[in-house]
Amino acid sequence: MNSEQRNGVGTELGRFLRARRARVTPEEVGLTAGSGLRRTPGLRREELATLAGISIDYYVRMERGKETRPSASVVDSLARALLLEDDELEHLRSLAARAARSAPEPPAAPGRTVRPGVKLLLESLRPQPAHVVSRTNDLLAANPGGMRLLPGIQDWPAKERNIARYLFLHPASRDLFHDWNTQVRGCVARLRALAGTDPDAPDLTRLAGELLLKSPEFARLWERYDVKGHSYGRKTFHHPDVGDLTLGYQSMELEGTSGHRMVTYYAEPGTADHDAMVLLDLLGQEKSAKRTSARDDRSAAAEEDPASPLS
Repeated sequence: MNSEQRNGVGTELGRFLRARRARVTPEEVGLTAGSGLRRTPGLRREELATLAGISIDYYVRMERGKETRPSASVVDSLARALLLEDDELEHLRSLAARAARSAPEPPAAPGRTVRPGVKLLLESLRPQPAHVVSRTNDLLAANPGGMRLLPGIQDWPAKERNIARYLFLHPASRDLFHDWNTQVRGCVARLRALAGTDPDAPDLTRLAGELLLKSPEFARLWERYDVKGHSYGRKTFHHPDVGDLTLGYQSMELEGTSGHRMVTYYAEPGTADHDAMVLLDLLGQEKSAKRTSARDDRSAAAEEDPASPLS
């Protein structure tokens, strides 16, 4: 690995350390802030180094990307001093491990193809809304309810359907999610985790670059460097077609793919939420059927008229 590549990896490790250091106050770790003006938000470098039991020079070298082989004990000491939670600790360990590798690993080519068997599973889950997303939240496949759950996303071209893009840029998203702020924080935290372990991923750099330019909210959350993800829980929707509904959800990694996940929503049978979910599935099926019929009509017209732009 040449010095430029090495420094790039170290910079990502340093960026994470700086972001977490800025989030911890002296009082939280038992230090006295003192009476003077603190120009540094959170902990100073020397304070963190002292808390972690390492030299100030060594820590500064880590932040600046000049020290790329911290031991496991140093990483764990920094994690304790920074009050990291489990997800953040694992992320720090991944960054340290990647920084220590002797050669860079080329980013994996992100695949978009969804296997036929997975599509059958999506269909068999109806009326539960379900969809398959890529590691950067591209919407790759969905059953009728899974597509209809995000009103308006089906109107975008297939390659532009991305849940992160939808959350930040689609006008319907803020009204759709009862806790929009929580949803976007979780979305950015998942993307941030990917950026730490695969910073050169072309799918991520394109998406993040677009959202950094178009969404001030995304830029603010990106700078925070949260890395916690959520794989299950409950979401409340204010849906324009079926009204308010609260659904449980479960995210599942699909083995043998380049980071694809299946996300399934559910509700208890006999509840109003379940009835709304069934209606959502029916509406989604109707819209899908209309789109298929329209495509068939255009294809038939093109066959009958050789001068048609569709031919």
